[in-house]
Amino acid sequence: MHSSSGVTPAIVTDGGPRVDYGPPLIIQILLYYFWVETLVPRDALARFGYALSDSTRSLILLCLRQGPRYPSDLADEIGVSRQIVSNHLACLRGCGLVVAAPEGRRARYELADPRIGHALDDLVGLVLAVDPACCPSGDGECC
Repeated sequence: MHSSSGVTPAIVTDGGPRVDYGPPLIIQILLYYFWVETLVPRDALARFGYALSDSTRSLILLCLRQGPRYPSDLADEIGVSRQIVSNHLACLRGCGLVVAAPEGRRARYELADPRIGHALDDLVGLVLAVDPACCPSGDGECC
């Protein structure tokens, strides 16, 4: 059955067509707002938090805020095996926090965006401001 407007009615009641267009526009707008304003930032913070939840990944990020590094240099600098560094770099790449720049047979890693380094600096500064005892030397170098 087609109405005179050419729209196929979804439900027919009382002999007249009623077209079902889905949720009202206000509901669609609210759902979009909830998604963009709540879920997207929440997921971004969860991803960043997951990356920082492991001390080795945190050390890798802190080293990379000073500039690009090769995995072997990172392993030597933080005192873990190259395999461990490689596994954590894969995780950090998956989180979108680091990128690899191939150079021949090697890859050099760096932060995906300079703002990540600034965010790390801000986060360390905030933690030290809230709890100065968390860093025994008090100069922020241990963090």
